[in-house]
Amino acid sequence: DAGQKEYAHDSNNVFANFERTAEKLSKSGKSIDREQVLMVFLLKHFDGITSYVDGHKSQREDVRGRIKDAIVYLMLLWGMIEEKDNDV
Repeated sequence: DAGQKEYAHDSNNVFANFERTAEKLSKSGKSIDREQVLMVFLLKHFDGITSYVDGHKSQREDVRGRIKDAIVYLMLLWGMIEEKDNDV
């Protein structure tokens, strides 16, 4: 998928975007892991979905796109959990 290539920058690591962001934030003195980064990105979409449900229909991005992105983020979180469980 084009979105995966755009964000991952690495065909061998679909979580690369989250790891890069966590590393950048860690360098600034914040301690954050890739799952926490994912939650920040996911919550942005939930905020837009909540606004839509609350009646704010005019948004920059169609709510269906936000729902699709939220599903993708949840699947990525699933994959991160699976990867952690397999490393144990």
